[in-house]
Amino acid sequence: MILSRENLNALSASKLTLPDVQIFELPEKVLQFGTGVLLRGLPDYFIDKANRQGIFNGRVAVVKSTSGATTEFDQQDSLYTLCVRGVENGQPVTENIVSSAISRVISATEDWQAVLDIAQSEALKIIVSNTTEIGIQLVNESIDQHPPVSFPAKVLAVLYERFKAFGGAEDSGLIIIATELIPDNGAKLKQIVLELANFNTLSDDFINWLHTENTFCNSLVDRIVPGKPDASTLANLQAELGYTDHLLTMAEPYRLWAIEGDEKVARTLAFAQVDAGLIIANDIEIYRELKVRLLNGTHTLSSGIAFLSGIDTVKHGMDNELLKSYIEEVMASEISPAIPYAVSEAQTSAFANSVKDRFANPAIKHLWLNITFQYSMKMKIRILPLLLNYYRLFNKVPEYMALGFAAYLRFMQVDKQENGQFYGLFNHASYLITDDSAAYFAEQSKKEAHTYVKDVLNDTHFWGTALHHLPGFVEAVGLKYELIAQEGIEVALAELTPLKLNSF
Repeated sequence: MILSRENLNALSASKLTLPDVQIFELPEKVLQFGTGVLLRGLPDYFIDKANRQGIFNGRVAVVKSTSGATTEFDQQDSLYTLCVRGVENGQPVTENIVSSAISRVISATEDWQAVLDIAQSEALKIIVSNTTEIGIQLVNESIDQHPPVSFPAKVLAVLYERFKAFGGAEDSGLIIIATELIPDNGAKLKQIVLELANFNTLSDDFINWLHTENTFCNSLVDRIVPGKPDASTLANLQAELGYTDHLLTMAEPYRLWAIEGDEKVARTLAFAQVDAGLIIANDIEIYRELKVRLLNGTHTLSSGIAFLSGIDTVKHGMDNELLKSYIEEVMASEISPAIPYAVSEAQTSAFANSVKDRFANPAIKHLWLNITFQYSMKMKIRILPLLLNYYRLFNKVPEYMALGFAAYLRFMQVDKQENGQFYGLFNHASYLITDDSAAYFAEQSKKEAHTYVKDVLNDTHFWGTALHHLPGFVEAVGLKYELIAQEGIEVALAELTPLKLNSF
């Protein structure tokens, strides 16, 4: 039996949190760009929770911008199971929620008109997006395309359609919340949308309405949502629950969605009332810095080290004494003091402890290889500000960061290219490099190892800054890279920790 609206009555309410049938009649108040597990596991989680309490009373129409059918959603009436596993406030958490937040999934390629029709709906109040960090980019294009190519152009097309439908009336605008992991994500999206409006020579009346009636919110999302579990775990869960769910998603208990907004935003986002993990505040920078540096930054610095060590998941990394020691030390001695924001030691210590607990969650199988997705971009956004601020404060090599850079360079060394994809090779095993800079590294990888490391780190255009001006940094990374290549990552790690090599 597959999960669907028709089969809900056959499911066990003792094992599941199930939706009431009235929820299926609620209007579509949210237009969501992105079908990914993060949106389903966090924003849609809050909306579903509020709907079950009779508070928000609105569902989510999802736009799928990538190629491929929407079959998995269609055959399940867009229902999916969110399996929450982990520890919260010292207590184990096991919760299975059948989410009815999503009303339908629309293919932008196949049915863009359906998206424009939603834009004309009086019920629509909110746009939410997660198009990955590379989604918020300017592409000068016509919004008359069906559909426009870029995400910002799609947003502009939706807003312009709404402007025409309501004649630019007061209070006809929307709350637009970007969740992409870049600083000032909402502000950057608004800037690009305005540039595109000028490129498309849209009227001054529309641009004024865009400014005055619509609110673009910066936001931060923080929840580990690895998505569908491995085949064995999935089979066990489906046997326990009594049905097949092709969209079943795992998530940790910890959840945070911090949204920068005023009272108007808070009134519209009524679902914020149901969970302390959803915060609406005038300034959310502290939440972003703690999350991006201590959680994401630690993930990024550790991912290459862990992968090259043959460790598959974050949980298994925390079971390994040397890698666990690296994670603890890089957070405590290098990341925390270098966060480029006014945070206290108590705040960084408390957040770091929560990160360690989350990394060690036995129910979440978060693959290190998946964390290397867009590795170069993550190093630039998450780590580079830390590195520069560390030097500004202490003017010496941060040895743990240097090892993270060395492992990154070793991971990014391209061995071969096949069918437009790039692969690395380590310990006789081939792995896919999913990084927009992979072609750049394919060229750099043709050089001798010493030259490769030096040239990449000295590439001011690539990094946007002169790393060779940081005293001793290029040399330190080069030595660690050489140690990884000749002696292995275990030896390089052991040199940084008080632990013995045989504990690895």
